[in-house]
Amino acid sequence: MTDIVEVVAYDTEWPNMFETEAKRIKSALGDNCIAVHHIGSTAVPGLSAKPIIDILPVVKDILQVDQVNSAMTNFGYDAKGEYGIPFRRYFQKSSDRRTHNVHVFEKGNPEIDRHLKFCDWMRTHGHDRDAYGVLKAELALKYPNDIMNYCLGKDVFIADIDSKTGFDGLRIVQALTDREWEAVRHLRQKYFFDRVPVDDPYIWTFKDTKHVHFVLYKGTKIIGYAHIQLWPENRAAMRIIVIDEPYRNKGIGSDFLKLCERWLSHHKREKLLVQSSPTAYKFYCNNGYVKMPFNDSDGYEGDPQDIEVGKDLNN
Repeated sequence: MTDIVEVVAYDTEWPNMFETEAKRIKSALGDNCIAVHHIGSTAVPGLSAKPIIDILPVVKDILQVDQVNSAMTNFGYDAKGEYGIPFRRYFQKSSDRRTHNVHVFEKGNPEIDRHLKFCDWMRTHGHDRDAYGVLKAELALKYPNDIMNYCLGKDVFIADIDSKTGFDGLRIVQALTDREWEAVRHLRQKYFFDRVPVDDPYIWTFKDTKHVHFVLYKGTKIIGYAHIQLWPENRAAMRIIVIDEPYRNKGIGSDFLKLCERWLSHHKREKLLVQSSPTAYKFYCNNGYVKMPFNDSDGYEGDPQDIEVGKDLNN
């Protein structure tokens, strides 16, 4: 099934459609469910939107959501897993055409606050609401059969609204948008390859599924980047992790590392290995890393000055 990108006028039935579905979702998620929110454009009276209801359940434990996929299936949903957003569980409901998206997040995830602030802003700022409606209508005409480019076309506008709302949460995403890939290239070149100096020889990893490229946001600003390689035997290697200079010495690097470790643990990775430079060695020691053989699965040899460290993610 290919989604047709269609933006229609606001429908007063959308809140009722949300309420009906929220009851089913609460039933499927059980006691793990804390709250269910109506998000996205269909949650904003007067805003034109794709006729798809976006729903955000909040749960106590995101990993428990995987155990209720069959219950969601019974209500017509397809389980998509994280679907590109770390620490999310995503479901789509469709028959001939998609009707509902469900984005499940664990309590405390900053994505919850971001979505709710966005909706609240659009409900109370008619100028921005109308401008968003016009933008979406234009994108739907430009990309009637291309949901990805339709969504990417909204990125800058959404970031602007997030900034206006005062959202300042710390969150990671896998690089996707042009803005994110531009930041990835900049941070890699500035902090690593300009020092050699050479042009980045590893941009091929951007399209390799064994390589994960995370960007770290603080609010709407991209302030960090991590490149992780997934190895056999449930191992992973931290190839690059960096915080942009204005945001260093504030504990953000450790927070970023912990988010990466948690994501890897959720994906059944047992060890994270690093070839640390002498200057970064103290940082890793402070975060629980110990000397551990790197044993590069690809057989690459590191800098002789590097110190091989690692961490057991099961502890």
